[in-house]
Parts: sequence; C-alpha cells; structure tokens
Amino acid sequence: MMDAMTRARPRRTYHHGDLRQALLDAGIELARDGGPDAVVLREATRRAGVVPNAAYRHFASRHALLQAVRAAALSALAIAMEKELTRLRRGRHGADHARAGLRAIGSAYLRFAQSEPGLFRMAFAVPGDPETTTNPAMAGKTGLNPFQLLATALDRLAEAGVLPAERRIGAEYLAWSAVHGLAMLVLEGPLRRLTRVQVREIEQRLLDMVEKGL
Repeated sequence: MMDAMTRARPRRTYHHGDLRQALLDAGIELARDGGPDAVVLREATRRAGVVPNAAYRHFASRHALLQAVRAAALSALAIAMEKELTRLRRGRHGADHARAGLRAIGSAYLRFAQSEPGLFRMAFAVPGDPETTTNPAMAGKTGLNPFQLLATALDRLAEAGVLPAERRIGAEYLAWSAVHGLAMLVLEGPLRRLTRVQVREIEQRLLDMVEKGL
C-alpha cells in the first residue's frame, strides 16, 4: 500500500534528532522486502548510516525494533481497512450498511496481505495481543487498530439486528481466524498457485460464509 506507508528508500544518513525514525524506516523496508526474519538491528543501522552502537539509545535490542516495526505494519493495515470503509456506497444504512462494513474490513485485510506480504507477516509474527493493546502506533487515522476496527464492524452488525446479541460475544476471533487463514493459504500455502480471479472468487465466498456463519 504505497499511500499507507512511505515507499521512500532507506536513508543513508539522518538529520540531527531523528535517528529513531531513520532506524524505524529502515526496519520497515527490511520487513517489506523480507518479512520479520529480515529485520536485523545491525542492518537497520547500516542503512541509516550510523554505527551499530548508536542504535541502542533508541532500540535496546532487535526485539525492540521488531515491536516498533510490527506496530507500524499494523497501523498500515488499519489505514488500508479505513480506506476500504470510505469506499462504501453512500445512501446505505441499517443492515445493508453494516454488512457492507464487515465485508470491507475483510476485503481490505486480504488485499493488504497480498499487496504487502512482508509487512503482513511482520504484523502477526511477533508476540503481542492487538485486541488488548492501546498503543497508538498500531492504530489508523481513526485511532483504532485492525482488531478494533473489526470489533466495531461486528458491533454495528449487532446493532442493526443482523448478528444476534448472544452470538456477538467472541465473534471477532471467528471472523479473524477465517479471513487470516485464507490470507496465509494464499501467501504460503497451496492456494498461492491460484490466479487472481480465482482468489477473488474464494475471498467473496469466504466473506459470505463468515457473515452467514456468525
């Protein structure tokens, strides 16, 4: 998603006061190119144009850099979801709008996985609970992270009477598991050999199944 996160190449030097951002930018590009395994503190410092010891004032360990890059990846995913939500047809309301909102969330998640596979893997490869965090670095422009955007979409389904109240509890985990499973099958599993048209057809059927199954 070029507009969700900068595509600028990692800087070779940094200006006074923004070394942390330079290191984070380098980490993001490493993740984009190679996923979480590629995010190495020494390489990030090399790309930022500083000696390794200079990084430790901002990231005490590789794990600290991974957490920061993971937060940025989740933020990019949240922004992609928000943009998909803004494309909903105006004039819809009630149950139709609630259903469209849930589909928009699912579609954006799947598209992000395919367009930004390195960042997508980064977002979910490092330990952490996005459903319980209040870290603003993981959020989109609305201040909500991807899990919270999903929860909001499900709340609207319940408010519209589409999702019975007794089935609303824990529905996030069911919807998330189904959509994430498909994303991984397309990225790394046997579905990676399918054409784009075939993948889109499966996506729509899966979103139908999620909505009806909830």
